[in-house]
Amino acid sequence: MDPTNLFDTQFVVSQIDPDGKKFDRVSRIIASSPSLEMSLSIDIATDVWPVTEGQQLTFQLASTLKKETAATKVEGADGETQDAAAQAAERDAWRLDQPGNGGIADDFDYVMYGKIYRYDEKVNDEVTVYGSFGGLMMALTGNFRHMSNITIGSNVYLLMR
Repeated sequence: MDPTNLFDTQFVVSQIDPDGKKFDRVSRIIASSPSLEMSLSIDIATDVWPVTEGQQLTFQLASTLKKETAATKVEGADGETQDAAAQAAERDAWRLDQPGNGGIADDFDYVMYGKIYRYDEKVNDEVTVYGSFGGLMMALTGNFRHMSNITIGSNVYLLMR
């Protein structure tokens, strides 16, 4: 498994704006994962990426957009062994706008960057993880074992297709 992948699964959209439409270009999506028995409530900018009821979503939380690459070790000037791919990725990390440098974002239709700010424990090993993505909110509820890589205060990328 890719160490930058914090969580991923499939969700099926069950409701859109269950409490009524509050904003013109944003909808609250309620979805469930049949394979992991999890639920997701998330605000989506529907003018950018429209979603329909019954639509299947691939959902991923990642710590970086860089793709995992085969490591090549090189000897640095100070005698330390360094990962050549990591050096090149770090050097060009700011150049994600260049063709072919989009990382894992190239494989998804909708990408947001935000922060995990709350982790609520419920009964029977169930937890809810809350995230904010520029004011668009996410609540991911399910068994804590599936979300053990997600930590409070971490900056994450949310990717969907």
